[in-house]
Amino acid sequence: MIDGLRSLGAAVRLWLSPARVREEGTTPDYRFSLANERTLLAWLRTGLALVGGGFAVDQFLPGLHPWLRVTFTVFLLVCGALCAVRAVNHWVRCERAMRRGTDLPVSRFPSLLALGVGALAVAMVVLVALGWTR
Repeated sequence: MIDGLRSLGAAVRLWLSPARVREEGTTPDYRFSLANERTLLAWLRTGLALVGGGFAVDQFLPGLHPWLRVTFTVFLLVCGALCAVRAVNHWVRCERAMRRGTDLPVSRFPSLLALGVGALAVAMVVLVALGWTR
């Protein structure tokens, strides 16, 4: 557990001080670093869209049963927050891998996020079809 906290602390320090990433390995082709930044920004936009979706569910579906509305809202807000944290973590991991000349890291997060959002969309379609959103 203590090692896990140290590892998390080291990761957060890298997130907050990206210049430290440059201390490792060799500088990759700048186009790859810029592509990595664009991916970071895309994930941040996704997170922001999920947060906006959470607020939209809360504000624009007052007829939905309160526990369902709160569940959907919290789910979307948590997914948005996780996207933002995952974006920074993945950016650092990819940048370090490129500098070290190793394989880029893989992640299950995109698949899990897609499944979660897809399940939420199916649930919303069912609720709309049943007329429970009025």
